[in-house]
Amino acid sequence: MTLSPTAPLIASIRDRITGSGFAIVAAADTRRLLGNPDTDDIQAFAATWNDLELDRYMADGGRYRRRRHAVFRVSEDTVERLSDQPHYQSTDYNPLNGGIERWFAPVTAAEHSPILKGLFAACRDVFPLDSQGTYRAELHQFRIEAAAEAAGLPTPEGMHRDGVDWVCVLLIDRTNLAEGTTSIAGPGRTPLGAFTLTQPLDAVFLDDHRVMHGVTAVHRVDPAKPGHRDVLVLTFKRTAA
Repeated sequence: MTLSPTAPLIASIRDRITGSGFAIVAAADTRRLLGNPDTDDIQAFAATWNDLELDRYMADGGRYRRRRHAVFRVSEDTVERLSDQPHYQSTDYNPLNGGIERWFAPVTAAEHSPILKGLFAACRDVFPLDSQGTYRAELHQFRIEAAAEAAGLPTPEGMHRDGVDWVCVLLIDRTNLAEGTTSIAGPGRTPLGAFTLTQPLDAVFLDDHRVMHGVTAVHRVDPAKPGHRDVLVLTFKRTAA
């Protein structure tokens, strides 16, 4: 049997997740995981972030976050878009915005991108998804905007877990920004690493049971020009049989 050309890369990522609870993947390797997509497809996917809607559930009163949301059922062979549903986190996981059902604008054009299809396939390979199990996957398109006079907060709830099994964070675009450093912590908030996603398609894969994550505020480099950070977050949680 001939191994996939990406088999060594996938094995390396899985080993890092097993060892430390997370794996940082540079953009060039993410491209390989996604099947080396066309530049036009990548650009078209990124353009869908220009059509996100304001997040009106920010308990801090902030107007710096835009987003869209979708829910999927993922099994060994299928990825099925489910009807629009609210996003819910308990206050144990999100002390700022948790405890309520949050209805966000649904994902539209991004759903049909070959980039998303490739990402689901990559996550199936990278995460030890039980081949006999079914997973609820939530897709979040986020844009964090930094104003001339105020920072944008990618994780206003601070260091946190998402309350799922597995998390993939994929950088889509980063324009006119400084900072936005991701920190990873283990039990007792023991620091495990810090890094900054800087290039489109830089990614991090997380075992949400084992590690917490948070991202520092972002600021404009040039106060006179717009600045934003676009990411895709894809989470997986095992559902009852």
